[in-house]
Amino acid sequence: MNTSTLKAAAMPATPRTLPLKIVLGLALAALALWPWSAGQFVLHLAALACINIVIVNGLSIIERSGQLSFGHSAPVAMGAYGAVLLSAQLGLGSLSSLALALVACAVVSGAIGWVILRLRGVYFVLVTFAFAELVRLVLLDAAPVTGGANGIANIAPLEIAGFAFDTRERFYGLALATAAASVALMVWLFRRPLGQAIVAVAANPALAESTGLNVSRLQLVAYVLGCTLAALGGALTARYIGFISPESFNTGTSVAFITMLVIGGRRSLFGPMLGALVLTPLPELFRGAVQTQQIFYGAALILILRFLPGGIAGLLRLTGRGGAR
Repeated sequence: MNTSTLKAAAMPATPRTLPLKIVLGLALAALALWPWSAGQFVLHLAALACINIVIVNGLSIIERSGQLSFGHSAPVAMGAYGAVLLSAQLGLGSLSSLALALVACAVVSGAIGWVILRLRGVYFVLVTFAFAELVRLVLLDAAPVTGGANGIANIAPLEIAGFAFDTRERFYGLALATAAASVALMVWLFRRPLGQAIVAVAANPALAESTGLNVSRLQLVAYVLGCTLAALGGALTARYIGFISPESFNTGTSVAFITMLVIGGRRSLFGPMLGALVLTPLPELFRGAVQTQQIFYGAALILILRFLPGGIAGLLRLTGRGGAR
């Protein structure tokens, strides 16, 4: 990504694209409201899609700093298990345990990131993959605390100020608000100097460092922020599904998040949202055929990278139906 691209991203909408953005915004608002009138199954998928938007937005922040994490399931697992175990072991409320789990994940991610962000390219990918597997194995071996392979069941729903999100209608409202906040964070961050500096680091680390930018620090900030968003998604998943196990956070989960990012559009602020909306329903189509699902993800990645590297968002821009980064 060059300097002209960064300037273009910060430019306001042109008169030609502004009405189109309004139309797309209204269509998206209608889509967001639709699940409440579409039945329980659609509400379930919509809630999962919103959670995935939060998680993949976190992955996008890391990717925009020039690193691709192949172990994004690790912070998701830390958020899920952290929120549940803090509540069960310390007797904290669901909101307090969630907040403390996010802080803990940020601290752990900062420590891990300080070490692994010295690596580049395939080495970083391999280390993040190994770290995710390490987290999964620890969860399996710490059976007295984590339940091991049996996981943790009967997790209480999230409760805020005495209001329990114990129905799909209620939880979808919470998930939708959280997803919208994560998208707003993305837009706000990458329209600001900090976000543009993160993008500049990815485009040309040597040039960015020569201009006075601290490459390591910027990548660490992006990594911690991305992992914290992933942990938030994990905590929400645990409270919504009511069950977690180490196998819920395996390599296939990380691949699914990467696939959502790539198919939606890595270079678009709205790519993670598009990818999550398109791919979240697929596991229901492949229910009982996990291997087929993994084959689809792999084939989709290859085809998108080969023929449509900009993803769905890139296709919309090329066809004139989307003007916003």
